[in-house]
Amino acid sequence: MNAIFTLLFLAAAICLLFFNPELFLSTVLDSASSAASLCVALLASYAIWLGLMQVWEDCGLTNLLSKALKPLCKRLFRTDDKEVLTAISVNLSANLLGIGGAATPYGIKAAQLLDKTEHAEYASCMFFALNATSIQLLPTSVVGIRASLGSGAPADIILPTLICTTLSTVLACFLTWLCLGRKSKKQAKFTKIQRAGAK
Repeated sequence: MNAIFTLLFLAAAICLLFFNPELFLSTVLDSASSAASLCVALLASYAIWLGLMQVWEDCGLTNLLSKALKPLCKRLFRTDDKEVLTAISVNLSANLLGIGGAATPYGIKAAQLLDKTEHAEYASCMFFALNATSIQLLPTSVVGIRASLGSGAPADIILPTLICTTLSTVLACFLTWLCLGRKSKKQAKFTKIQRAGAK
């Protein structure tokens, strides 16, 4: 990603220097100022939402949500490992609440643990698909960006985001199951037959 952003910046800078060199310095400074302002605004937004996340954790809301997700995770990822299911459930519940930063540590832990499960390839791909599309009940980051940029109704994005992310998540789960789910079941059956034969 760093290489891509560097190339984009260099391409834009070269075009600006070639076509309108007198605007180059002022454009760079204005962009840097806007980026700094946005970062400060997002810092405040994240501080509020992460504080709320801590309150939700302390009052047990996050745990309740993760417990509610465990039966679904068990079917989706084809594992009974409690540690794996807990990490996945907390990651998904944080993503549902739009707190990507809080979800990351549990996401890394879940990805590492999934590599050791019986259906590792399928489970890892399903986990990646769910994190990439992630249903957003509260898109807190997007609402924070809209508010910092002066939107009159920053929360108007909630319903469209919920509809779009629900559709994208359902489609991602279906495609992962279609491409890898049946293959994973066949491999598991073949492994069991091999083990039975070895005995």
